[in-house]
Amino acid sequence: MKNYLFLQQQFVVNTYVNRGLNLVRGEGMYLYDEKGNKYLDLMSNYGVNIFGHNNPNITKSLIEQFSRLPVLHGSFANDMRAESAFQLVKKCGGGLSQVYFSNSGAEAVEAALKFAVLATGKKKFIACKHSYHGKTLGALSATHGDKYKKMFSPLLWNFKFIEHGEIEALEKNISKDVAAFIVEPIQGEGGIFTPPINYLRKVRKVCDKHGILLILDEIQTGCGRTGTFLASQSSEVDYDIVCLGKGLAGGIPVGATLVSKKIATQIPKQIHTSTFGGNPLAASGIIATLEFLNENTLNHVKKIGSYFIDQLRTIQSDQIVEVRGAGLMIGLAVKDRNSLLKELQKNHILAIPAGDDVVRFLPPFIVEKKHVDEVIKVLKRVI
Repeated sequence: MKNYLFLQQQFVVNTYVNRGLNLVRGEGMYLYDEKGNKYLDLMSNYGVNIFGHNNPNITKSLIEQFSRLPVLHGSFANDMRAESAFQLVKKCGGGLSQVYFSNSGAEAVEAALKFAVLATGKKKFIACKHSYHGKTLGALSATHGDKYKKMFSPLLWNFKFIEHGEIEALEKNISKDVAAFIVEPIQGEGGIFTPPINYLRKVRKVCDKHGILLILDEIQTGCGRTGTFLASQSSEVDYDIVCLGKGLAGGIPVGATLVSKKIATQIPKQIHTSTFGGNPLAASGIIATLEFLNENTLNHVKKIGSYFIDQLRTIQSDQIVEVRGAGLMIGLAVKDRNSLLKELQKNHILAIPAGDDVVRFLPPFIVEKKHVDEVIKVLKRVI
């Protein structure tokens, strides 16, 4: 048998930490290595596999579309592309009217920034400290901190970073040359930080007062992750631009930038396109995913997410700093994050990092109490 861990290290550019596992198959809540060992998946590929692995209905839809027409240029109409856009706009609501399709969350952010410039004629933005919006140059400009940016500075346009959740800081930093404020409803990569209640409503009012656009990055929080289709829907705000990605297409690479009618009219033809964006295969995945993101699924996310958070809070340990999150977007801040991630993996439980000290849990939406109980049992033993 070939040593695929070795082959990957030798022939794939090593931009990722090597976790020492060769995973070859997935089924439901579990991933399997080449020896048949199974691992409880509480990361869902960084929030992509929201219905677990090898979901029969999602797989069936993708296989059927792949056999018909997987890729088609956007200059031609297609039933899957048109239907997925229609359903997505309807699902989001909030005054959104059209969708630009791309292939990743970072691309969705790139499009959002460009559309904001087209709509306003301005190139200054406000973003948040601890924010993460992607690693392409525009999205990286909106991402806070030197971790990913220092070697590539200076970056594009002008970004001012303020504290997440502080409405006074937003209003104080708005000037006549600001195009938009870009914000995550809950900060993911930065450490699972949730803002005060009604923060987004106040943000909407401030943006309207000063005539700037509001860009909501729902790439990690969207698609039901917090118990509503968009995390921001619980705030009942109207939208200028919303970015989506990750689990939107049932595991197929996808990005979506939704815009209001006012902004859509300011985007000229051919100004921003993508060969693979809105391909029929991804579109069929979107349609299948939206069908599953019904009221029962969202209620389950809320219920099991609350149970998970409550159970984490029962663990008595001076290693635990804080439990954060909403729905199935959960962070456990601890004193030795990397050691805990390794201990969980030794016990066949997969989680991922966030920020500097957070173990992040982004389980598939099919997670049950028995899976949570298994994690809590292991945590109590190893922490």
